[in-house]
Parts: sequence; C-alpha cells; structure tokens
Amino acid sequence: MESSRERRGGFKMTAIRERKCRLCRQSGKKLFLKGERCLSKCPIDRRGAVPPGQHGNKRKRKPSEYGIHLSETMKVKRIFGINERQLRNCFRQARKVREATGESLLQILESRLDNLVYRLGFASSRRLARQLVDHGHVLVDGKKVNIPSFLVKENQLVSLGGKALNLTEVKKKLEEKDYKLPVWLERKVSVGKLSRLPKKEEMETEIDEQLLVEYYSRK
Repeated sequence: MESSRERRGGFKMTAIRERKCRLCRQSGKKLFLKGERCLSKCPIDRRGAVPPGQHGNKRKRKPSEYGIHLSETMKVKRIFGINERQLRNCFRQARKVREATGESLLQILESRLDNLVYRLGFASSRRLARQLVDHGHVLVDGKKVNIPSFLVKENQLVSLGGKALNLTEVKKKLEEKDYKLPVWLERKVSVGKLSRLPKKEEMETEIDEQLLVEYYSRK
C-alpha cells in the first residue's frame, strides 16, 4: 500500500516522513507517527529531542502554563491523527461518562476504529490504518465501516475484508510473530475484538490526560 506510493513519488513520501520527524522533535519525544520506522533511524535517537530549525539548540524560555496545556493537546492530535474539532468532541463525550473524565477521554480515543486497526496489528501505523478504513477494507461485526472515528464498543469484532488480506503491508503485519497485543484486545489472524476498555496504566501512549481536561474545561 505505502510501498506503491513510494514508487510513484519517492520524493513526496520522503518529505512527508521528514515532516513527521519534525513533529516528534517539536514535541520532545517519539510519537510513533511512522509506525515501526520510528524504532530505527530516528533523529531523536541520534541527536536527542532537539527542536527543528537552526535555533533548535538555543535555550528556550520556560513555557507558560497555557503553553504546556496547548503543547499536550497538540501532541494528542498528532498521535491519533485528529483535528481540534474531533478532540473537542471526544472531550464532550468523556464528560458525560460517570468515570474520571481524563481516563474516559483516553478510552474514547483508543476505541476509535482506525486506532484499533493499528492496535490490533493490522497496520504498521495509524495513518495506514486510517487508509484501510477509508478504503472500505475494515468490517465491524461483519459490516463494512469506512468512518475512522467510528467508536467500537466492547465485544464488537473488527476484521479485515478479503481484498485487504492481499495487500503487502497487511500480509507483512499479520505474519509478524513478535507483535505484542494489548491485554484489552483479542485477535485471531485477521479478526480482533475489543474485549474491554483499557485502564490508564494499560495504554502505551504517554499522555497527561489531566492537562487535556484542564485545557478544555476552560473553554
């Protein structure tokens, strides 16, 4: 899937990857925006989390409280590939739940269909997972769903359509022997299930959910 695009426009794909590296360096940590590629040849591993640009090594002013909150929201949007409106809507949904708003917000983000396709190991990155959903390759309880933001409920089955199984990227991922499946998910070959909502400590993403709650509660 991605490899064919690279053959058609290698320079363009390289530029996209470089932009993703800049986003990680701006955030000061790996966001895994390129999936498995972030495990090797990462600029942060070589040079540390130095901000991009010629002034990246210069000392910066201590960020304001607002800047810290804003930076965390930007990091979350980059990790999950969503925009401000989508994140705000997720926060509104989280406030309606009886549990802690911050943890509920993270659970909603983790329950997005594109994220689950990535977490289940069907795609090497959330961007590729979103492409699979957009192109109609993903089924929920046997029905095609092409909405990346679709929220999967507990015990619903997420599977890949027949055409997706012929894609090189997908076949490569399904053949991986050492993929570590999150404990709140179940998978058998190309069919997975959200067995339960994850707890805060079970979510791999390093996000300070309290900063998000404080940021959106003021608006």
